[in-house]
Amino acid sequence: MRKLAALLIPLVIFLFSCESKPKEEATPKSEFNGVLLEEPAYDFELTTVGGKRVKLSDFKGKLVFIFFGYTHCPDVCPAALQNLAKMMELLDPKEREQVQVIMISVDPERDKPNVVDEYAKYFYPTFVGLTGSLDEIKEVAKRYKAFFKKAEGESASGYLVDHTAYVYLIDKAGNLKLLYSSSKQKPQLMAEDVKKLLEE
Repeated sequence: MRKLAALLIPLVIFLFSCESKPKEEATPKSEFNGVLLEEPAYDFELTTVGGKRVKLSDFKGKLVFIFFGYTHCPDVCPAALQNLAKMMELLDPKEREQVQVIMISVDPERDKPNVVDEYAKYFYPTFVGLTGSLDEIKEVAKRYKAFFKKAEGESASGYLVDHTAYVYLIDKAGNLKLLYSSSKQKPQLMAEDVKKLLEE
């Protein structure tokens, strides 16, 4: 038994020492606050004021934040857009010139181009609001794995729309770089990521 124990103890120590290293390497800490994605972004084409068609690729060379929402949204949309506006205020003028925030309406029935654009600009003057046909919005949402659906029941402002509350960050090369859940949509965190990406 003593001989067996003498053989087993070094083996157990070896196994535990081997197990601890991969665990540390398997969960490297990202340098960004958002969830890192690194995949090509879908180059959508939607409508803004005056019927002008706008593509994501029109903003190539800038960092683009995309948010799916609607103007009758009671809480989630105003909160997300306020956080994005506060993020812009944390950037210096040169950095702001290299950042574009786009709100895509998931309620094309009520959110006509001028309505959604005015709503976006209410939070910050350079924000852009886009809309399109229901089929166009569905296609863009599908490509970004976003969800939206008209909810049952009504509020004081009419029907509600259930929708994904993520904020997407597209890098200067047109790649979907980072994803922010509601808990990560903090102005300081997003501003830190912007500054890091603009330095690259």
